[in-house]
Amino acid sequence: MNEGYEVKLDIFEGPLDLLLHLINKLEIDIYDIPVAVITEQYVEYIRQLQELELNIAGEYLVMAATLLALKSKMLLPRQEVPEPDEEYEEDPREELMDRLITYQTFKEAARKLQEKEEKSVFTRAPSVPPEENNEAEHTAPAPTESTVYDLISALGNMLERKEWEKPSFATVTRSEIPVEERMREIVLLLENAPQGLRFETLFQYPSKAHIVATFLALLELLKNGRINCHQERQFSDMHIGLIKSR
Repeated sequence: MNEGYEVKLDIFEGPLDLLLHLINKLEIDIYDIPVAVITEQYVEYIRQLQELELNIAGEYLVMAATLLALKSKMLLPRQEVPEPDEEYEEDPREELMDRLITYQTFKEAARKLQEKEEKSVFTRAPSVPPEENNEAEHTAPAPTESTVYDLISALGNMLERKEWEKPSFATVTRSEIPVEERMREIVLLLENAPQGLRFETLFQYPSKAHIVATFLALLELLKNGRINCHQERQFSDMHIGLIKSR
């Protein structure tokens, strides 16, 4: 039996991180999560990875099952006024919301600690003259930095737009297209493109071997700090740029 590529846990931070990404992306109130919407989006991410025969961690599948069970429970008719002998039923979403809020709190604390550490390493930048500062105020907003989850979305959107035939995809094994080799090819392409490249231009061939190897190569390069991924605005085309070594 052929083995699929393995998506490593140090690339994906966990199912709670994915849920928090979806909540922020969809501008959902974390205290009033629309379970049907968030479940649909979450399962779509998992489906995209499974279609590429990527072995995702079991905790992601457990969360998918939890969300589906929660969605079913939310669809059941609720008793507005409890009987005198019955206890008031808690919101089925409460446990999930508590976990997300706790995770968000720790993630934000970690982000602030990292920023504080970076500020202690670098010296303060020189002050900008007033005339230059005024010019900066009128420049366009900086592109939005993208996450690994944005890469998954971009991949799904690309496959849907190009409508590549799924039956023609062959099962992928590591020996067909080494990820390390594809990483070197991508770096070379980016070295010759100082302005960066559109995400889709890196996927030249409609074969699953090429698509998976390219996708995993991008994930590894992103994790290693070799590339950055950004969008001019939400839902716009994603661009990949090379981060030059210092």
